[in-house]
Amino acid sequence: MLPHLDLIQIIKTFGYFGLFFMVFAESGLFFGFFLPGDSLLFTAGFLASQGFFNIHLLIPLLIVAAIGGDNAGFWTGTKLGGWLLKQKESFFFQKKNLVRAQKFFAKHGGKALVLARFIPAVRTFVPIAAGIGKMEYRHFFFFNVLGGILWAFGMTIAGFFLGSLIPNVDRYLLPIVALIILASVIPGIVHLLKERAEGTEGETSEEN
Repeated sequence: MLPHLDLIQIIKTFGYFGLFFMVFAESGLFFGFFLPGDSLLFTAGFLASQGFFNIHLLIPLLIVAAIGGDNAGFWTGTKLGGWLLKQKESFFFQKKNLVRAQKFFAKHGGKALVLARFIPAVRTFVPIAAGIGKMEYRHFFFFNVLGGILWAFGMTIAGFFLGSLIPNVDRYLLPIVALIILASVIPGIVHLLKERAEGTEGETSEEN
C-alpha cells in the first residue's frame, strides 16, 4: 500500500488522467491488484472538497474507469484466461489471486462483481474469472455497471462530504484513510479464513 502522503502527491501530480488509469487498472488488469483503490477514491473525493478537483467531473470519470476496467478484465479472461493460468508466479501475477477469485465468482455468481468491488485484489481478478467462466456478457455488464457505480460513487462522495463537513479534516485524514484501508482488508481476511475453514472441513470429511 502506498504511504498516504505519497498517495496525495501522486494524485495531485497526475490529476484526472492518473486517477482514471489507476482505477481502470485496479478494476480489471491483473497487474493492478496492488493499487490502493478504496483510499485512492476517498482521497480524490477529499481533494475535490478542497477545490483541487471538480466533483461533477471526477465522479463520472471514476465510474467510467471502474466499469471500463472490469470490461477489460472480462475480455482478458475470455481471450487469455487459459494462457494466464499457465504463467509463472510473479509480483505482477499471482495465480492464487485468480484461483481465489474463481472460487468467489463460482460461489456468488453475478453478485460477486458487486461484492468484490469492496475487497482489494479480489476485485481485480473477479471480472477475469467471469470471462474465464464464459459468463453471458449481458449479465456481466449489468453487475459491472451496478458495482462500478456503488464503489466509485460511494467511496468518492464519502471523501468529498467528509472533507466538506468536518473543519480542518486534513489533520485527521491519515487515520481516516488508515481506517478505510483496514475496513477494506477485513472482508478479504474473513473470506480467506472461511475458505481455509471450509477446506479443513472437506479434508476431515474425506478422512472419515
